[in-house]
Amino acid sequence: MRVLRVLRNYFFYCGIEKDEYEAIKKDAYVSNFEVWKILHFLMLAMFGILYLCSLCYDLLRANSLLYILGFAYSLLIIIFFFIMKKDSIIPQFLIYLTMSLLFLFGIFLSLKNPDVPAVTFIAFLLITPMFMIDKPFFMVFELGAASTVFLLWTYYAKPHDIWLIDMANIVPFTIVGIFLNVIANSLRIKEFVLTRKINIQKDTDDLTGLKNKGAMNREITQFLESESANKGLLFVMDIDRFKSINDTYGHDIGDDVIFQFGLFLGDMFTGDEIVGRFGGDEFIVFIRNVDDADVARRIASDIVKGASEKVVYSDESKKISVSVGIAIYHGNETSYPEFFKKADTALYEAKADSVNRYHIYKEE
Repeated sequence: MRVLRVLRNYFFYCGIEKDEYEAIKKDAYVSNFEVWKILHFLMLAMFGILYLCSLCYDLLRANSLLYILGFAYSLLIIIFFFIMKKDSIIPQFLIYLTMSLLFLFGIFLSLKNPDVPAVTFIAFLLITPMFMIDKPFFMVFELGAASTVFLLWTYYAKPHDIWLIDMANIVPFTIVGIFLNVIANSLRIKEFVLTRKINIQKDTDDLTGLKNKGAMNREITQFLESESANKGLLFVMDIDRFKSINDTYGHDIGDDVIFQFGLFLGDMFTGDEIVGRFGGDEFIVFIRNVDDADVARRIASDIVKGASEKVVYSDESKKISVSVGIAIYHGNETSYPEFFKKADTALYEAKADSVNRYHIYKEE
Protein backbone atom coordinates (compact mmCIF):
# COMPACT_ATOMS: atom_id res chain seq x y z
CA MET A 1 0.00 0.00 0.00
CA ARG A 2 2.86 2.35 0.77
CA VAL A 3 4.31 1.81 -2.72
CA LEU A 4 0.93 2.55 -4.32
CA ARG A 5 0.58 5.72 -2.25
CA VAL A 6 4.03 6.92 -3.30
CA LEU A 7 3.23 6.24 -6.97
CA ARG A 8 -0.11 8.02 -6.59
CA ASN A 9 1.58 11.06 -5.06
CA TYR A 10 4.18 11.22 -7.84
CA PHE A 11 1.68 10.96 -10.68
CA PHE A 12 -1.09 13.09 -9.16
CA TYR A 13 0.70 15.48 -6.76
CA CYS A 14 4.30 15.69 -8.00
CA GLY A 15 5.72 13.56 -5.20
CA ILE A 16 4.13 15.38 -2.25
CA GLU A 17 0.92 15.01 -0.27
CA LYS A 18 -2.36 16.37 -1.68
CA ASP A 19 -2.74 19.16 0.91
CA GLU A 20 0.83 20.34 0.30
CA TYR A 21 0.21 20.36 -3.46
CA GLU A 22 -3.02 22.33 -3.13
CA ALA A 23 -1.22 24.92 -0.96
CA ILE A 24 1.43 25.69 -3.61
CA LYS A 25 -0.58 24.95 -6.76
CA LYS A 26 -1.03 28.59 -7.67
CA ASP A 27 2.70 29.24 -7.18
CA ALA A 28 3.27 26.55 -9.80
CA TYR A 29 0.72 28.21 -12.08
CA VAL A 30 2.57 31.52 -11.81
CA SER A 31 5.87 29.78 -12.61
CA ASN A 32 4.31 28.12 -15.69
CA PHE A 33 2.91 31.47 -16.76
CA GLU A 34 6.31 33.20 -16.59
CA VAL A 35 8.20 30.35 -18.26
CA TRP A 36 5.76 29.91 -21.12
CA LYS A 37 5.45 33.63 -21.71
CA ILE A 38 9.19 33.64 -22.39
CA LEU A 39 8.90 30.48 -24.50
CA HIS A 40 6.14 32.08 -26.59
CA PHE A 41 8.44 35.04 -27.26
CA LEU A 42 11.13 32.58 -28.38
CA MET A 43 8.59 30.75 -30.54
CA LEU A 44 7.50 34.07 -32.02
CA ALA A 45 11.10 34.85 -32.95
CA MET A 46 11.79 31.30 -34.21
CA PHE A 47 8.71 31.12 -36.45
CA GLY A 48 9.37 34.65 -37.71
CA ILE A 49 12.94 33.77 -38.68
CA LEU A 50 11.87 30.47 -40.26
CA TYR A 51 9.22 32.26 -42.31
CA LEU A 52 11.70 34.85 -43.56
CA CYS A 53 14.15 32.08 -44.43
CA SER A 54 11.40 30.21 -46.28
CA LEU A 55 11.08 33.18 -48.62
CA CYS A 56 14.70 32.73 -49.64
CA TYR A 57 15.35 28.99 -49.50
CA ASP A 58 13.44 26.35 -51.43
CA LEU A 59 14.11 23.74 -48.74
CA LEU A 60 11.94 25.67 -46.25
CA ARG A 61 9.40 27.12 -48.68
CA ALA A 62 7.07 24.13 -48.43
CA ASN A 63 6.59 24.87 -44.71
CA SER A 64 6.07 28.63 -45.02
CA LEU A 65 2.35 28.41 -44.16
CA LEU A 66 3.14 26.46 -40.97
CA TYR A 67 5.71 29.09 -39.99
CA ILE A 68 3.37 32.04 -40.47
CA LEU A 69 0.57 30.25 -38.58
CA GLY A 70 2.98 29.51 -35.73
CA PHE A 71 4.08 33.15 -35.69
CA ALA A 72 0.46 34.41 -35.58
CA TYR A 73 -0.51 31.95 -32.85
CA SER A 74 2.49 32.85 -30.66
CA LEU A 75 1.71 36.55 -31.03
CA LEU A 76 -1.93 35.98 -30.07
CA ILE A 77 -1.00 33.96 -26.96
CA ILE A 78 1.49 36.62 -25.85
CA ILE A 79 -1.28 39.23 -26.04
CA PHE A 80 -3.55 36.97 -23.97
CA PHE A 81 -0.78 36.45 -21.40
CA PHE A 82 -0.51 40.19 -20.86
CA ILE A 83 -4.25 40.35 -20.16
CA MET A 84 -4.85 37.28 -17.99
CA LYS A 85 -4.08 36.71 -14.32
CA LYS A 86 -0.94 34.70 -13.73
CA ASP A 87 -2.45 32.24 -11.26
CA SER A 88 -5.69 31.50 -13.13
CA ILE A 89 -6.49 28.20 -14.80
CA ILE A 90 -6.93 29.71 -18.28
CA PRO A 91 -3.19 30.24 -19.01
CA GLN A 92 -2.58 26.61 -17.98
CA PHE A 93 -5.14 25.49 -20.56
CA LEU A 94 -3.46 27.66 -23.22
CA ILE A 95 -0.08 26.14 -22.36
CA TYR A 96 -1.44 22.63 -22.97
CA LEU A 97 -3.00 23.91 -26.19
CA THR A 98 0.40 25.23 -27.27
CA MET A 99 2.03 21.88 -26.53
CA SER A 100 -0.65 20.11 -28.55
CA LEU A 101 -0.08 22.45 -31.49
CA LEU A 102 3.69 21.92 -31.26
CA PHE A 103 3.10 18.18 -31.50
CA LEU A 104 0.85 18.77 -34.52
CA PHE A 105 3.60 20.94 -36.01
CA GLY A 106 6.01 18.03 -35.53
CA ILE A 107 3.55 15.68 -37.25
CA PHE A 108 3.13 18.00 -40.26
CA LEU A 109 6.91 18.31 -40.63
CA SER A 110 7.20 14.54 -40.56
CA LEU A 111 4.47 14.18 -43.19
CA LYS A 112 6.33 16.67 -45.39
CA ASN A 113 9.30 14.28 -45.35
CA PRO A 114 7.72 10.81 -45.17
CA ASP A 115 10.92 9.01 -46.12
CA VAL A 116 12.80 10.39 -43.09
CA PRO A 117 12.25 9.18 -39.49
CA ALA A 118 10.56 11.73 -37.22
CA VAL A 119 13.03 13.98 -35.41
CA THR A 120 11.19 17.19 -34.48
CA PHE A 121 8.23 15.31 -32.99
CA ILE A 122 10.51 13.16 -30.82
CA ALA A 123 12.39 16.27 -29.70
CA PHE A 124 9.09 17.78 -28.54
CA LEU A 125 8.31 14.56 -26.64
CA LEU A 126 11.48 15.05 -24.61
CA ILE A 127 11.64 18.85 -24.29
CA THR A 128 8.11 20.15 -23.64
CA PRO A 129 7.44 18.12 -20.44
CA MET A 130 10.46 19.76 -18.81
CA PHE A 131 8.81 23.19 -18.92
CA MET A 132 5.44 22.36 -17.35
CA ILE A 133 4.69 22.05 -13.63
CA ASP A 134 1.40 20.26 -13.17
CA LYS A 135 0.04 16.92 -12.12
CA PRO A 136 2.14 14.43 -14.15
CA PHE A 137 -1.09 12.55 -14.83
CA PHE A 138 -2.04 15.30 -17.29
CA MET A 139 1.33 15.03 -19.05
CA VAL A 140 0.84 11.25 -19.34
CA PHE A 141 -2.40 11.96 -21.18
CA GLU A 142 -0.84 14.74 -23.30
CA LEU A 143 2.17 12.72 -24.46
CA GLY A 144 0.20 9.51 -24.83
CA ALA A 145 -2.45 11.20 -26.96
CA ALA A 146 0.14 13.00 -29.11
CA SER A 147 2.09 9.79 -29.77
CA THR A 148 -1.08 7.86 -30.58
CA VAL A 149 -2.25 10.54 -33.01
CA PHE A 150 1.19 10.59 -34.66
CA LEU A 151 1.36 6.83 -35.16
CA LEU A 152 -2.22 6.54 -36.43
CA TRP A 153 -1.92 9.55 -38.73
CA THR A 154 1.39 8.52 -40.28
CA TYR A 155 0.62 4.78 -40.60
CA TYR A 156 -0.66 5.13 -44.18
CA ALA A 157 1.32 8.26 -45.08
CA LYS A 158 4.86 6.93 -44.51
CA PRO A 159 6.69 3.91 -45.87
CA HIS A 160 6.14 0.95 -43.57
CA ASP A 161 9.79 0.50 -42.67
CA ILE A 162 10.14 4.19 -41.75
CA TRP A 163 6.91 4.03 -39.73
CA LEU A 164 8.26 1.04 -37.80
CA ILE A 165 11.41 3.03 -36.99
CA ASP A 166 9.22 5.93 -35.78
CA MET A 167 7.17 3.59 -33.60
CA ALA A 168 10.31 1.98 -32.16
CA ASN A 169 11.56 5.46 -31.26
CA ILE A 170 8.34 7.16 -30.18
CA VAL A 171 7.13 4.54 -27.69
CA PRO A 172 10.28 4.59 -25.48
CA PHE A 173 10.75 8.35 -25.87
CA THR A 174 7.14 8.91 -24.77
CA ILE A 175 7.85 6.90 -21.64
CA VAL A 176 11.11 8.80 -21.11
CA GLY A 177 9.28 12.11 -21.56
CA ILE A 178 6.71 11.10 -18.93
CA PHE A 179 9.39 10.17 -16.41
CA LEU A 180 11.34 13.35 -17.16
CA ASN A 181 8.18 15.28 -16.36
CA VAL A 182 7.65 13.33 -13.12
CA ILE A 183 11.25 13.96 -11.99
CA ALA A 184 11.31 17.63 -13.02
CA ASN A 185 7.93 18.27 -11.37
CA SER A 186 9.00 16.58 -8.15
CA LEU A 187 12.22 18.61 -7.88
CA ARG A 188 10.62 21.95 -8.71
CA ILE A 189 7.50 21.42 -6.58
CA LYS A 190 9.64 20.60 -3.55
CA GLU A 191 11.43 23.92 -4.06
CA PHE A 192 8.03 25.67 -3.87
CA VAL A 193 7.17 23.74 -0.70
CA LEU A 194 10.46 24.73 0.91
CA THR A 195 10.06 28.37 -0.14
CA ARG A 196 6.52 28.41 1.26
CA LYS A 197 7.70 27.02 4.59
CA ILE A 198 10.46 29.63 4.78
CA ASN A 199 7.99 32.43 3.99
CA ILE A 200 5.54 31.15 6.60
CA GLN A 201 8.28 31.05 9.22
CA LYS A 202 9.40 34.54 8.24
CA ASP A 203 5.85 35.92 8.50
CA THR A 204 4.80 34.09 11.68
CA ASP A 205 4.87 35.40 15.23
CA ASP A 206 6.85 32.89 17.32
CA LEU A 207 4.67 33.11 20.43
CA THR A 208 1.15 33.01 18.98
CA GLY A 209 1.52 31.43 15.54
CA LEU A 210 -0.37 34.36 14.01
CA LYS A 211 1.04 36.73 11.42
CA ASN A 212 3.77 39.04 12.65
CA LYS A 213 3.96 42.81 12.25
CA GLY A 214 5.87 42.73 8.98
CA ALA A 215 3.47 40.30 7.32
CA MET A 216 0.41 42.30 8.42
CA ASN A 217 1.91 45.58 7.27
CA ARG A 218 2.67 44.11 3.87
CA GLU A 219 -0.70 42.42 3.30
CA ILE A 220 -2.84 45.32 4.51
CA THR A 221 -0.77 47.79 2.47
CA GLN A 222 -1.24 45.63 -0.64
CA PHE A 223 -4.99 45.64 -0.04
CA LEU A 224 -5.20 49.41 0.48
CA GLU A 225 -3.18 50.03 -2.68
CA SER A 226 -5.40 47.77 -4.76
CA GLU A 227 -7.66 49.70 -7.15
CA SER A 228 -10.61 47.42 -6.40
CA ALA A 229 -10.35 47.83 -2.60
CA ASN A 230 -12.88 50.25 -1.12
CA LYS A 231 -14.09 48.56 2.09
CA GLY A 232 -12.40 47.26 5.20
CA LEU A 233 -12.47 47.07 8.99
CA LEU A 234 -9.33 47.43 11.09
CA PHE A 235 -9.40 46.32 14.72
CA VAL A 236 -6.48 47.21 16.97
CA MET A 237 -6.66 45.73 20.46
CA ASP A 238 -4.57 45.18 23.53
CA ILE A 239 -4.89 43.49 26.91
CA ASP A 240 -5.85 45.84 29.72
CA ARG A 241 -3.30 46.20 32.53
CA PHE A 242 -1.01 43.67 30.91
CA LYS A 243 2.08 45.21 32.51
CA SER A 244 0.54 44.54 35.90
CA ILE A 245 0.05 40.86 34.97
CA ASN A 246 3.68 40.61 33.95
CA ASP A 247 4.97 42.39 37.06
CA THR A 248 2.77 40.43 39.47
CA TYR A 249 2.85 36.90 38.05
CA GLY A 250 5.98 36.91 35.92
CA HIS A 251 6.76 36.90 32.20
CA ASP A 252 5.93 33.20 31.77
CA ILE A 253 2.32 33.88 32.82
CA GLY A 254 2.29 37.01 30.67
CA ASP A 255 3.48 35.02 27.65
CA ASP A 256 0.81 32.40 28.31
CA VAL A 257 -1.87 35.10 28.38
CA ILE A 258 -0.65 36.42 25.03
CA PHE A 259 -0.59 32.88 23.65
CA GLN A 260 -4.16 32.22 24.81
CA PHE A 261 -5.45 35.47 23.38
CA GLY A 262 -3.73 34.76 20.05
CA LEU A 263 -5.28 31.29 20.03
CA PHE A 264 -8.70 32.80 20.72
CA LEU A 265 -8.37 35.24 17.80
CA GLY A 266 -7.12 32.48 15.50
CA ASP A 267 -10.15 30.35 16.36
CA MET A 268 -12.55 33.27 15.98
CA PHE A 269 -11.30 34.40 12.55
CA THR A 270 -10.89 31.45 10.21
CA GLY A 271 -11.65 33.09 6.84
CA ASP A 272 -9.46 35.37 4.74
CA GLU A 273 -9.08 37.93 7.53
CA ILE A 274 -5.60 39.24 8.34
CA VAL A 275 -4.98 38.36 11.99
CA GLY A 276 -1.73 38.92 13.83
CA ARG A 277 0.27 40.23 16.73
CA PHE A 278 1.55 43.76 16.29
CA GLY A 279 3.93 43.51 19.23
CA GLY A 280 3.82 43.11 23.00
CA ASP A 281 0.17 42.62 23.99
CA GLU A 282 -1.20 44.47 20.93
CA PHE A 283 -3.05 42.54 18.20
CA ILE A 284 -4.60 43.43 14.86
CA VAL A 285 -7.49 42.03 12.83
CA PHE A 286 -8.25 43.36 9.36
CA ILE A 287 -11.42 42.30 7.54
CA ARG A 288 -11.63 42.96 3.82
CA ASN A 289 -14.66 44.21 1.90
CA VAL A 290 -16.79 45.16 4.93
CA ASP A 291 -17.50 48.72 6.08
CA ASP A 292 -20.68 48.33 8.14
CA ALA A 293 -20.35 50.05 11.53
CA ASP A 294 -22.94 47.75 13.13
CA VAL A 295 -20.98 44.70 11.99
CA ALA A 296 -17.82 46.28 13.42
CA ARG A 297 -19.51 46.82 16.78
CA ARG A 298 -20.80 43.25 16.88
CA ILE A 299 -17.37 41.82 16.11
CA ALA A 300 -15.69 44.05 18.68
CA SER A 301 -18.26 43.04 21.28
CA ASP A 302 -17.63 39.36 20.49
CA ILE A 303 -13.88 39.91 20.91
CA VAL A 304 -14.27 41.65 24.25
CA LYS A 305 -16.75 39.10 25.59
CA GLY A 306 -14.96 36.04 24.23
CA ALA A 307 -11.55 37.08 25.53
CA SER A 308 -12.90 37.67 29.03
CA GLU A 309 -14.43 34.19 29.03
CA LYS A 310 -11.65 32.13 27.46
CA VAL A 311 -8.34 33.72 28.46
CA VAL A 312 -7.42 32.93 32.08
CA TYR A 313 -4.32 33.01 34.29
CA SER A 314 -3.18 32.39 37.86
CA ASP A 315 -4.67 28.90 38.26
CA GLU A 316 -7.58 29.95 36.01
CA SER A 317 -8.97 32.13 38.78
CA LYS A 318 -8.41 35.41 36.94
CA LYS A 319 -9.59 36.57 33.55
CA ILE A 320 -8.46 39.35 31.26
CA SER A 321 -10.24 42.25 29.64
CA VAL A 322 -9.31 43.79 26.29
CA SER A 323 -9.92 47.14 24.61
CA VAL A 324 -10.58 47.47 20.88
CA GLY A 325 -10.10 50.43 18.57
CA ILE A 326 -11.80 50.34 15.17
CA ALA A 327 -11.14 52.21 11.93
CA ILE A 328 -13.47 51.80 8.97
CA TYR A 329 -11.98 51.95 5.48
CA HIS A 330 -14.11 53.54 2.77
CA GLY A 331 -11.50 53.60 0.02
CA ASN A 332 -9.96 56.90 1.05
CA GLU A 333 -6.63 56.07 2.68
CA THR A 334 -3.82 54.50 0.70
CA SER A 335 -1.33 54.83 3.53
CA TYR A 336 -1.45 52.02 6.06
CA PRO A 337 0.34 54.03 8.80
CA GLU A 338 -2.32 56.75 8.44
CA PHE A 339 -5.11 54.18 8.62
CA PHE A 340 -3.52 52.37 11.57
CA LYS A 341 -3.17 55.65 13.46
CA LYS A 342 -6.95 56.12 13.35
CA ALA A 343 -7.59 52.69 14.86
CA ASP A 344 -4.89 53.28 17.45
CA THR A 345 -6.51 56.59 18.40
CA ALA A 346 -9.84 54.79 18.76
CA LEU A 347 -8.12 52.22 21.01
CA TYR A 348 -7.21 54.91 23.52
CA GLU A 349 -10.80 56.13 23.44
CA ALA A 350 -11.96 52.57 24.11
CA LYS A 351 -9.79 52.32 27.22
CA ALA A 352 -11.73 55.23 28.67
CA ASP A 353 -15.05 53.47 27.98
CA SER A 354 -15.61 51.23 30.99
CA VAL A 355 -18.85 49.82 29.54
CA ASN A 356 -18.21 48.72 25.95
CA ARG A 357 -14.40 48.56 25.82
CA TYR A 358 -14.46 49.35 22.09
CA HIS A 359 -14.64 52.54 20.07
CA ILE A 360 -14.99 53.43 16.37
CA TYR A 361 -12.83 56.25 15.04
CA LYS A 362 -14.89 59.20 13.87
CA GLU A 363 -13.63 61.66 11.29
CA GLU A 364 -13.47 65.20 12.61
